[in-house]
Amino acid sequence: MKVGFIGLGTMGAFMAANIQKAGYELVIHDIRREAGANRLSAGAAWADSPRAVAEQCEVIFTSLPGPKEVEPVVFGPEGILAGVKPGAAYFDLSTNSQALVKRFAEALAAKGAFGFDAPVSGGPKGAESGKLAIWVGGDRAVFDRCKPVLDAFGDQAAYIGPVGSATVAKLVHNMAGYAIQTAMAEVFSMGVKAGMDPLDLWKAIRQGSLGRRRTFDRITDQFLVDRYDPPAFSLKLAHKDVSLAVQMGRDLGVPMRFCNLTLEEMNEAMNRGWENLDSRVPMKLQLERAGVAIACDPAAVQAVLDADKAK
Repeated sequence: MKVGFIGLGTMGAFMAANIQKAGYELVIHDIRREAGANRLSAGAAWADSPRAVAEQCEVIFTSLPGPKEVEPVVFGPEGILAGVKPGAAYFDLSTNSQALVKRFAEALAAKGAFGFDAPVSGGPKGAESGKLAIWVGGDRAVFDRCKPVLDAFGDQAAYIGPVGSATVAKLVHNMAGYAIQTAMAEVFSMGVKAGMDPLDLWKAIRQGSLGRRRTFDRITDQFLVDRYDPPAFSLKLAHKDVSLAVQMGRDLGVPMRFCNLTLEEMNEAMNRGWENLDSRVPMKLQLERAGVAIACDPAAVQAVLDADKAK
């Protein structure tokens, strides 16, 4: 199987190297030929355009900054679409827009080829070590056929669903991370201004319930299964805690936009009469605003957690 790789930047260079180390014949392209020097010296072939990559390869990867770079690489006159062969599989490893990945998958299907959104998570260190999550959306049978190539540069290559699904997962993951980051900055600035050494503060709070459990696992007991009674920790008690924290921030003159918004969400939930339900019940307010319902099968949720423990 001949594998094509387009985009040899910080992430792409490491991923392409791991594919080559796994023994695959590699064809590469980048806007800077010098970016591929290490791969060429290790035996990779150079292609002068994305089209030339597609003309030679059964599996093609792109690792690019975003939609504005992916668009011409796929749809340009010398793009992947111009040279793709029937039966070929194209995986875009970029963090892309759902609209674009669906559009290129449809265009490839018209030529008898397969398009996948396959964003990665793990950063440059993960790309170098091969410890990457690769979320993949597209045709399941073709994913299964190509999974050995994905496994060459990621230890968690997972089929998510139809084209576009993986992009949704990546954007939810990243947005959650940066929202949490913003909240962390607020509460740490409050703690330090209240007199604590930041290292001592960090050492203390990481041993609490929030620090000991994986972030996304914290929504399994209530939010995912729509079960807020009996409470693990009641809203009225959480409301008291958040009120105290926000008041301390006000006393110290610390701007705390996210934390004040959190208190307002709790106030609304309290006014609904939910004070004796679990403290995560304000999350239902956002579901109402979005017009969606979430109520997963508890057994299915537990099966995911059990599978993770077994690894």
